[in-house]
Amino acid sequence: MDSASPSPLQRIDQDLFAAVAAAAADSPRRRRNHNFHAPTDRVQRFLNVLQPGTYVRPHRHRRAEPGEGFECFLVLQGAVGLLLLDANGRVLQRERISAEGPLRGIELAEGVIHTLVALSPDAVMMEIKQGPYDPAADKDFLVGFPLEGSEAAAEQEAAWRALFGPGADPHLP
Repeated sequence: MDSASPSPLQRIDQDLFAAVAAAAADSPRRRRNHNFHAPTDRVQRFLNVLQPGTYVRPHRHRRAEPGEGFECFLVLQGAVGLLLLDANGRVLQRERISAEGPLRGIELAEGVIHTLVALSPDAVMMEIKQGPYDPAADKDFLVGFPLEGSEAAAEQEAAWRALFGPGADPHLP
């Protein structure tokens, strides 16, 4: 499911959403990608399906050439919370991105520290960013945050998700 097979036409439909969502639900990471691009493509295009409980360690994207570290998200199903953080890990801004709107997508500039939380089951995002994918250089992780799979990561994810829930402080950024 991580890589698409070569095809002149790749359908983005509910059957694909359901298949990738099922794989995400079965994954220990609680998320799964479905790539439409080849690893060497200059533009990465993929579905990223998130389930509640997935932990996305805060990071930013940097590339060798200015302007290539952008990341674009468009939510096609469900809802996702985006948090922008400062270099100390404090929340600067929060955005609820939902297939139902009013905000359905966002583009982040290079170097913006961020994390995501799934606000609904089977949340499906289309992502576009500069390629080719280099796992050693794709993400610059913010220090001081737990590694994936730890109890501390689960606690952090729950705290971030609570920022979008009922009773969340409306005065927070």
